Amino acid sequence: MKRIAIDMDEVIADFHKKHLNMYNQNFNEELINSDLDGTRLWKIRPQVAEEILAYVDEPTFFRDLEVMEGSQEVIKELSKTFEIFITTAAMEHPNSFTAKYEWLKEHFAFLSDLNFVFCGNKSIINADYLIDDSPRHFKDFKGQGILFSAPHNKYRTDYVRVNNWEEVRMYFLK
Repeated sequence: MKRIAIDMDEVIADFHKKHLNMYNQNFNEELINSDLDGTRLWKIRPQVAEEILAYVDEPTFFRDLEVMEGSQEVIKELSKTFEIFITTAAMEHPNSFTAKYEWLKEHFAFLSDLNFVFCGNKSIINADYLIDDSPRHFKDFKGQGILFSAPHNKYRTDYVRVNNWEEVRMYFLK
């Protein structure tokens, strides 16, 4: 059975929406997704980058993220044909472990806990495919990297791209 590794943030959990909303509330701005095309929030507001980056170090930040539309249904379908692993680079934000684990148990309870991988460098993942919003995770990954669209990667053209979970379904289940 082939394996698909799937990133959590910006692929199955809407990290970006909460992060942008927190910034807008804290700094009384009204930035929208398109303001971040090809970049990251902390790069367009470098004067407050430390504060913006600190949001995700709050232990509960990841606990109430919205589920990306279609992800649960498609992953459930894929799990009948593929071995599925949720792989999150949690080592970048160690305070996130509990919140991420609880979030996964709540929203993806149909997957085994043994298929949740909290790691740093995703090149250690032994899978045929990796669906991720961050191309840096494809660098030493041995399988096929599939870029999941997010504002920050909008202009990347060097990877197979899927824009949503319906496109993931079509890619794997045709």
